[in-house]
Amino acid sequence: MIQKLREGIENLFPGYFALVMATGIVSLAAHFLEMEVFAQPLFWLNQGLFLFLVLMTAARIALVPRRVLRDLTDHQTGATFFTVVAGTCVLGTQHVIQLEGDATVPQGLWIAALVLWVVLIYTFFTSVTVRADKPPLEKGLNGAWLLTVVSAQSLSILGTLLSGHFSGSQELILFLTLCLFLLGCMLYLLIITLIFYRFTFFTISADELTPPYWINMGAVAITTMAGVRLLLHSSDWPPLQELRPFLKGFTLFFWATATWWIPLLLVLGDWRHVIKRVPFSYQPAYWSIVFPLGMYTAATFQLARAFHFTFLWLIPACFIYVALAAWLILFVVMLLSIGKWLLART
Repeated sequence: MIQKLREGIENLFPGYFALVMATGIVSLAAHFLEMEVFAQPLFWLNQGLFLFLVLMTAARIALVPRRVLRDLTDHQTGATFFTVVAGTCVLGTQHVIQLEGDATVPQGLWIAALVLWVVLIYTFFTSVTVRADKPPLEKGLNGAWLLTVVSAQSLSILGTLLSGHFSGSQELILFLTLCLFLLGCMLYLLIITLIFYRFTFFTISADELTPPYWINMGAVAITTMAGVRLLLHSSDWPPLQELRPFLKGFTLFFWATATWWIPLLLVLGDWRHVIKRVPFSYQPAYWSIVFPLGMYTAATFQLARAFHFTFLWLIPACFIYVALAAWLILFVVMLLSIGKWLLART
């Protein structure tokens, strides 16, 4: 049993915090739509999932530090570490919105995530820049790179929500979250250009069209959410009030982009699994599909609320069932996969 646990720790996928991201945002979306029968159990489940993954990750760093560093500095896997930042912030956001109690825990989560993000962002981009043996674009770039965007925007969202709880520093926090929002926008425009270039001018096989490409949509969905949060807090800081027209236009721009991606990703998924017959088998990266679905639901709800677009209410009212179904199916498949893995080693 100890050997099984050690093997599981050593082979832990660096991006497994996408499970926390997906569970948290589906819970939040259900909460926004007053579906507490789903929102509350998912909220409390997410506490346990987060703690378990933190312990597993800490154990992995202690057991195989060189392997962790190699994963972090690799073009293929390095960006997946940003799920730790995003998952931490999503959990903190759940505490603020769903508990509405003491802000000490989410403040601690936000500060820890911010420090970790600074370490990860410069370690990752420095390593992929200076290394001599770089892979070609079609091998080194994938949708997981957009987790740099997701992590920045998750920090912006939680920081904006907590800005009033930092005594005497509200303006500074709002300035920081505004900068994080803009930085996330910049990173998305840079990275998605390369991804779109790869899609349209390089041969891409069905096996290479992996689940993280759904982050193409998830990154702009969370950018929409970050923009909406800044708009809803614009009365707390005069410069934000002055930027409202810009924020409204940019936020709507990113929501429209997220909406545009959905049909294309569905068609590509159909091409991969139906036409090319790539079998569906569980892998942690599939949580990168559930998170965008939940985030698009929550972001559209908040956009409709902030812009008074009542005609958009139908989208989250329908999408929440898609997100819940996707989460439930994948969670059951994950448990079955773990059980099968354990039985195979008895």
